[in-house]
Amino acid sequence: MEPVPDHAGFRTVGCAICSLEKIMSVVLVVDDAIVDQKIAGGLLEASGMFQVVYADGGSQAMETIDRQRPDVVLTDLQMPDLDGLQLVTNITKQYPSIPVVLMTAYGNENVAAESLAAGAASFVPKTMLSEHLLATVMQVLATYESEAKYRRLASCATKTDFEFRLLNELDLIDPLVDMIQEIACSHGFCEQRDRANLGIALEAALSNAMVRGNLEMNREEFPVATPENMSQRSALESYADRRVYFRASITPEVATFLVRDDGPGFDVVKTFENTRADAASGETGRGLMLMDSLMDEVTFNEQGNEVTLVYCNN
Repeated sequence: MEPVPDHAGFRTVGCAICSLEKIMSVVLVVDDAIVDQKIAGGLLEASGMFQVVYADGGSQAMETIDRQRPDVVLTDLQMPDLDGLQLVTNITKQYPSIPVVLMTAYGNENVAAESLAAGAASFVPKTMLSEHLLATVMQVLATYESEAKYRRLASCATKTDFEFRLLNELDLIDPLVDMIQEIACSHGFCEQRDRANLGIALEAALSNAMVRGNLEMNREEFPVATPENMSQRSALESYADRRVYFRASITPEVATFLVRDDGPGFDVVKTFENTRADAASGETGRGLMLMDSLMDEVTFNEQGNEVTLVYCNN
């Protein structure tokens, strides 16, 4: 039986066994070409899963979004008043939870790439709307809805604990720090200062543990640690089995991190007795300065191969 819209904005789908009600997702279709508008909108409406609203250009689209928040925006790239790239930029800045899907024409590849870099979720060539539009919009919506549910769930967490045993590869640090920042934000550490402090201090602790701790690559012999010389060092028998142990415990009040390497450690007392200026040029000075300046509490074990960092949510 064909879906029949009711007056509350639902569609009731009849069958021999049951009747189900489902709220339709709202798609805003933006295109200054009315024919292209109707083609794209018609494909979505025909599925019975979407309510479609229209805008003739980017400026009208922003006005529509202000009044009625759509679940997804489907936009052309070439428009006279506010083009697709500008529209993507505006939506990403003002309404980051609303995904944008591009409709691209031949010759718009560069603008499409810029729009994706600016925050667009996906794209569909206009010549392939009938083949790919519905699936693309559904996939984007499912992804964004899943992310929204994750964020809601994460915001309910009272404590997050996890542990890693890391290889001595600098490429592992950025994704780990990104994950820490995301989890910390879900616990309320969302100010830019919080994110920056956590990221910089953790990067310093982890890179020092890998490079200066496990691989014992001193600054005189290795002023710059590269993936190549780290890989060569890691292949040596003396360093091959060394790992970095990382533990995090995050609550809405405080974030605690432990970083330990398998290296010989360093003289903690002697190093901390140096002035900040002296430490800045020393073997582990820069990392210590960053950690000590950005964290609320920094403590080392006696051997000097384990550091605990504490950051409070003030």
